[in-house]
Amino acid sequence: MAERLIYLDNAATSFPKPPEVLSRMVEMYRQLGVSPGRGGYDLGMEADEVVAETRRKLARFFGATDPDRVVFAANATDALNLAIQGIVAPGDHVVATRLEHNAVLRPLHHLKERRGIQFDLVPFGGDGLVDPDDVVKAIRSNTRLAVISHASNVLGTLQPIPEIAQRCADRGIPVLLDVAQSAGQVAIDMVRWKVSAVAFTGHKGLMGPSGIGGLVVSPDLTVNITRFGGTGVESERLFHTETYPHRLEAGTLNLLGILGLSVGLDYLGQEGVERLHAQEMALLARLHQGLAELPGVAVYGPALRNHGVPLLACNVRGFHPSDVGAILDGDYQIAVRTGLHCAPLVHADLGTAPEGAVRFSLGCFNTDEEIAQVLKAVADISARR
Repeated sequence: MAERLIYLDNAATSFPKPPEVLSRMVEMYRQLGVSPGRGGYDLGMEADEVVAETRRKLARFFGATDPDRVVFAANATDALNLAIQGIVAPGDHVVATRLEHNAVLRPLHHLKERRGIQFDLVPFGGDGLVDPDDVVKAIRSNTRLAVISHASNVLGTLQPIPEIAQRCADRGIPVLLDVAQSAGQVAIDMVRWKVSAVAFTGHKGLMGPSGIGGLVVSPDLTVNITRFGGTGVESERLFHTETYPHRLEAGTLNLLGILGLSVGLDYLGQEGVERLHAQEMALLARLHQGLAELPGVAVYGPALRNHGVPLLACNVRGFHPSDVGAILDGDYQIAVRTGLHCAPLVHADLGTAPEGAVRFSLGCFNTDEEIAQVLKAVADISARR
């Protein structure tokens, strides 16, 4: 039995956080934990400047041009809802994919029922990738938006976003990119890729706490206001301000989360996103090879991925995935995610619905020794058949 928890659910939330991120975040909050932008006193203005600097860091990180168009939200799901509901109107058509998370699928289905929108979901191939030509074929005369998940949270594959976004841009279709799984793993460049908006979360690859994320909007995209409230600016008006970023923010910001994002971005800058990603992908390759060699274990997704994120899904023949997860946790202290991973259409296409699969997702603190223990544990379970 492992002496400590082997955590392999980083695609849900990265854990543990780097100690220096946690300590610096708490220390900054201890010093600056007032309402940013709500008071004219020095401490409030200092907190507001930290928020503004975090917007600047995020704009640089995502290759955006205007820090004022970095809007804070609770997470990527919240940001996706802000964007989709703020862009799509009754009668509009949306192109998305069958790789999408419920953070995209559910807003689209609700808007279809309540606002009469239409949408098409482009399939993915055996390599886990969406063909840009298929995206183009799905575009209609009333297409208003394309929503694409950058990295699949089931297969780990990275979509060819530059090609997809360029073809959409040529046809005047803005692309909203869900980077929940890819932010902090690979470089993202909105301007170069011609992506109009990015929805991100802070508690995964960006090493921040839960409850913070955001939406980065290019200057040529209008997102209508769907929430109204206090902003600390233009308080004399009884209508919500039209200016960014407050246009899409209502109420007091999550300052602790923003501080965590800021420090997390600093950590990634110091450690190097490419270095961390290469380290994690090397461990994933070992895990993939080891699992694929075990009798009775089915591994989903492409075996070799030069461009992907460090996760994979599998099943052990004769076992329900939730039972495998329970055994790994109870007998081996290995934490994984089982089920449909909030991506039911992916599992439907893989043939793993309704039970789903066992997902292993790696982080920067996983080790070769841990992978060896995981492979032994799965081999033991498989041998019980």
